[in-house]
Amino acid sequence: MRFISPKTDFAFKKIFGSTDSKDILISFLNAILYPEESAIEDLEIIDPYSPGNIAILKDSFLDVKARIKGNTIVIIEMQVLNVMAFDKRVVYNAAKAFTTQLKSGQGYSKLNPVIALTITDFTMFPKFDDVISRFSFVDMEHSFAYPDKTIDLVFVELPKFTKELEEIESLTDKWLYFMKQANSLETIPEKMGEVSAIQKAFTIANVINLTLEEFEDLDKRQMFIEDQQGAILKGREEGREEGRQEGQAQLIIRVLERRWGEIAPDMKTRILQLSSNQLENLGEAVLDFSNLEDLIGWLVGGGEL
Repeated sequence: MRFISPKTDFAFKKIFGSTDSKDILISFLNAILYPEESAIEDLEIIDPYSPGNIAILKDSFLDVKARIKGNTIVIIEMQVLNVMAFDKRVVYNAAKAFTTQLKSGQGYSKLNPVIALTITDFTMFPKFDDVISRFSFVDMEHSFAYPDKTIDLVFVELPKFTKELEEIESLTDKWLYFMKQANSLETIPEKMGEVSAIQKAFTIANVINLTLEEFEDLDKRQMFIEDQQGAILKGREEGREEGRQEGQAQLIIRVLERRWGEIAPDMKTRILQLSSNQLENLGEAVLDFSNLEDLIGWLVGGGEL
């Protein structure tokens, strides 16, 4: 057997956010958010992924959104690339999920808590060893929590999870091992298959169950991620933001020319003049372009998705 990596946006959404993934997501969130109590018994997946939605997989950078106990909203993002200002993006998305709950005329009492769960394939907090970190509003002097639950930030840093298969015991360990190692396995480990939700997650992740369109989309996204990782590394080695930004632009140009051949010099110039944020947006958008006309329309529209 061969399994897709849950760390790509497409695979994560397919495994955890599909219309029939409720039991998988309940088990996963209990393991990460409530490992001592398994507090979630039911949830609602908001805007679930369905086959055929390939073109709109990435929605404001969030992969899965769900409503759990007490109407708490959980937004989940799987992030492979350590892009610039990512820490600010996490806070922005959490704040947006909190503030956009209210409809016109509704009072603040209608606001429900938000948990922003961010899973990274890179280290965000190098001074700390814990795989899972949790942040909330607390008094800085006495460390007591803000009385009303508003926004919690939870981070899972996969590189910090170093347990081997024979060492994993808890449900949390099993899900972290699945996230980090699924695509390197050829069979479902017995101790992981004992958990029905993980067994089902492996079934969804089995390459044999992908449509040709899904497989091609996954391959395209994985290739782009690898190229982006190379561009980011190059920019860091140069030690200059200008070099990193130009590297991003040149990467996008190379990807476009690989798909549709040589592009016009004036179009290259337009891409090279884009800001860092615009280049990040274009990097996401280019995955869904069908031809160069889509690129032209994107550039004419000012880079707005």
